[in-house]
Amino acid sequence: MDLSIKVAEIFRPLLGPARYKGAHGGRGSGKSHFFAGTAVALCIQSPGSRIVCAREVQRSLRDSVKLLVEDKIKEYKVENQFKIMYDHIRTPGKGMIVFQGMQDHTAESIKSLEGFDVAYLEEAHTITRRSLELLRPTIRKPGSQIWASWNPRLATDPIDELLRGETPPPNSIVVESNWRDNPWFPDSLEEEGGYDEIVNPVRYAHIWDGEYEPQVVGALWDRAMIIAGRMPAPPALKRVVIGVDPPVSSEENASEAGIIAVGLGEDDHGYVLADESVIAKPEAWARRVIALHDILEADAVIAEVNQGGEMVTNTIHAIRPGIRVIPVRAKRGKVLRAEPISALYTLGRVHHIGSYPKLEGQMCQITSDGYHGVGSPDRVDGLVYALKNLFGPMTRRPLPPGTSRPSKTVSRAGMRA
Repeated sequence: MDLSIKVAEIFRPLLGPARYKGAHGGRGSGKSHFFAGTAVALCIQSPGSRIVCAREVQRSLRDSVKLLVEDKIKEYKVENQFKIMYDHIRTPGKGMIVFQGMQDHTAESIKSLEGFDVAYLEEAHTITRRSLELLRPTIRKPGSQIWASWNPRLATDPIDELLRGETPPPNSIVVESNWRDNPWFPDSLEEEGGYDEIVNPVRYAHIWDGEYEPQVVGALWDRAMIIAGRMPAPPALKRVVIGVDPPVSSEENASEAGIIAVGLGEDDHGYVLADESVIAKPEAWARRVIALHDILEADAVIAEVNQGGEMVTNTIHAIRPGIRVIPVRAKRGKVLRAEPISALYTLGRVHHIGSYPKLEGQMCQITSDGYHGVGSPDRVDGLVYALKNLFGPMTRRPLPPGTSRPSKTVSRAGMRA
């Protein structure tokens, strides 16, 4: 069966023969649609083809490109040629399309992919060097291909070094595609892009034009530092706290309530577990804090009280009296509070479990001169309060020679063992 599909001009080079085929660019460019459609077409034109659609972390099939592939099958009106199963798709000629997370593979389990014709790496900017080293020699069938689509993050990401570095593989075709190259770019997304260009100019070029992640010169944190410490899951935790930076106003249009959960592992490293920051009235964000506290079985809520005094404690206790709230009063500026915490990241002592784009964006816009983003870095403040509580004296500045801090007796009543 000959299947003719519409292809944007920017992707036509990828229809030629090549071992590696890559498309990088910003949102709305149609990268994923192109590769999903090409996968369906390949299965029709070459019966028996086997394709693995892989990403670094796949917690469930909802994380995968499976639904998009199913949509392409319906769009091309070839449903009678395919059989959609729960975790894979059966294709003509007893072929298949499967969906897997590379992080789940070992040197032994990856061998199950040796006979596959194509490996499609979606969100390839998250693919680790280990995963590439496992996958590349495994997809070894004569004529086999490795496809990749991604929104560039760092020039040092493994996929960028492989396909956009100084010495890319000789048998490779890579194109840059952005929303301007998509003849079917929807009006709704054009409105979204225009809005971001006005209110979020710092990140617009990354989100929509596919440029590398922005970072303020001299920032206390940088993207490479955060990404290097990213992990899929934490070890056993001996303490979990939730940092809260409350908004100054109680109105619905107030600034965000920074709500960040962190844990201290048995390895004495810090782990960022959740970012539930929100713009809401006090009762609404307090309920969010309580829900996160319950889900993570947190030991305490660490709340800044400079602006509202006992407001945070009273608001939380009005809903749930038993939650332990530890008030903190910021006596130094944001930068001075953040510097010791950024040092822990530099030492590899703090890890993000998953990614938190808004939090990380704020982190990379704080320098010794202050915050260079829009508004206030409420998420970073919540992070700093929580991590300072976990690491305690490690985040204090040294005292002048000949002085000492008064000793304190700390009650651990009510804390989880």
